[in-house]
Amino acid sequence: MRRISMGTRNELLAAVVARYRGATRAEKGRILTEFAEISGYHRKHAERLLRRQHVVDRSQPRPGRRVYSEAVREALVVLWEAADRICGKRLKPLIPLLVPAMEQHGHLALDENVRIRLLEISAATIDRVLAPVRAAGSGDKRRRTAHSSAVRRSVPIRTYADWNDPAPGYMEADLVAHSGPSASGSFVQTLTLTDVATGWTECAPLLFREQRLLSEVMTALRPALPFPLLGFDTDNDSVFMNETIKGWCEGEQVEFTRSRPYRKNDQAHVEQKNGAIVRRMVGYRRYTGVAAATELGRLYRSVRLYVNFFQPSFKLMEKTRDGGRVTKRYHPPLTPFQRVQAHPAVAPAAKDELAVQFAQLDPVVLLHDIRQAQARLTALADATPPLESEGNPKADVEAFFNGLRHAWKEGEIRPTSRKKPSAPRGRRRPDPLAEVTDDLKAWFDEAPSRTGRELLSRLQVAHPNAYPDALLRTVQRRLKIWRGDMAKALVFAGSGDANPMMTSDPLRNVAAPRARGHQEPSSPESSENEHTQEHFAEATT
Repeated sequence: MRRISMGTRNELLAAVVARYRGATRAEKGRILTEFAEISGYHRKHAERLLRRQHVVDRSQPRPGRRVYSEAVREALVVLWEAADRICGKRLKPLIPLLVPAMEQHGHLALDENVRIRLLEISAATIDRVLAPVRAAGSGDKRRRTAHSSAVRRSVPIRTYADWNDPAPGYMEADLVAHSGPSASGSFVQTLTLTDVATGWTECAPLLFREQRLLSEVMTALRPALPFPLLGFDTDNDSVFMNETIKGWCEGEQVEFTRSRPYRKNDQAHVEQKNGAIVRRMVGYRRYTGVAAATELGRLYRSVRLYVNFFQPSFKLMEKTRDGGRVTKRYHPPLTPFQRVQAHPAVAPAAKDELAVQFAQLDPVVLLHDIRQAQARLTALADATPPLESEGNPKADVEAFFNGLRHAWKEGEIRPTSRKKPSAPRGRRRPDPLAEVTDDLKAWFDEAPSRTGRELLSRLQVAHPNAYPDALLRTVQRRLKIWRGDMAKALVFAGSGDANPMMTSDPLRNVAAPRARGHQEPSSPESSENEHTQEHFAEATT
């Protein structure tokens, strides 16, 4: 029987006691029996209460129960603050040490009665007395249990060994974050669904992590599956572990299960597709905004057909362990379409519909569409203008097909897998020689054989205490650039690209006319050029 409160018992006692005292012996027995059954009191205790001359109100606190005065409470608060707000069990043994130390240094002057009470107080009483003070001081910052934990406890766990060759329709789900190198802010995510029996995979972009959006995407993906959705197995992410997704599964009659925390092998099927499909097709760039989500949706429309109809995959047949050696055996590789066609649990109408769709698909066109979508997605992530097509889709596909013969020579051809070109590194500090660069260049032109030390010494004479010796390496690098420019000017000036005497070696190009006895026409400009060339040869030597 459910117990009633003390206040209700006192009210019942007040209502029954008058009738009990005026009743006969037989009536008193019946009243006593009813009162004992309703109140839950022992019959003898109930009889004593009914025979009393007055009713004691036990709902109010007992007078004189409080032992510790306000002075003790105030002193306890001071000690608690001086102990850095530790708990009562730790503060209790510290009080005999803390009180004399604070009195010695003039921080406390306790009355003898207060001092005795503080030394006698228990740890539980300390926590009870300090409860309102601790709540006001901490602002109730206790970590509360997440709302998803209650849902998580209600969702059964399914490990990798619990599948036992299920029928098509039991799918594992996971989210792939397209955050790039930084996980801060908002970014697009991909929802991946993989069927355990056939390997059929569906992908859809999510603009942001939100449970209602996820349920809407799941509703949109269900008609695209060639079989009914029977099971939905996820990890312990809060975007899955919530009342919205659980209610959606219950409403759609889908079995909702989850993996063990931090055990990715429990979702081995979808984790493998995350790398083999999503990361392989999309890459690791950061995608944000509606435009990126739209391009991902266009990419996945072609990817789902190409992967499910034209990409064979292995399926584990058995795994045996002999000591530390694990042997795995696989079924022959088949496409998800072939596995769906061969499975007896799939409806014949769905198989016929897939066969008609397969007969109309062109793998080259699908791959071309995938490459185009990848290029647009990469250009959007890198903020570069996308490549424009010729405007003729048939010609674009034909050119793409012809390029497949020698595409292997170009290395990585997926735009999403190519590294983003790094920006040219510019000067990070102000140029210390910006004001005297023209003077240094003029001195170099006068005598190219001068070293960096000579130019810096001349600069220090012209500008005392302005350019220290630490700038020697900067001057030498500047000198190296000018000498390279002068070498190019001497080798290639006036010769043109069509000169048959020009070779790939600049030193041979300079020496080639002399070796063959070639005589240049004598002119002031040519003699000056030869003089400059001799100076440059001496400087480089």
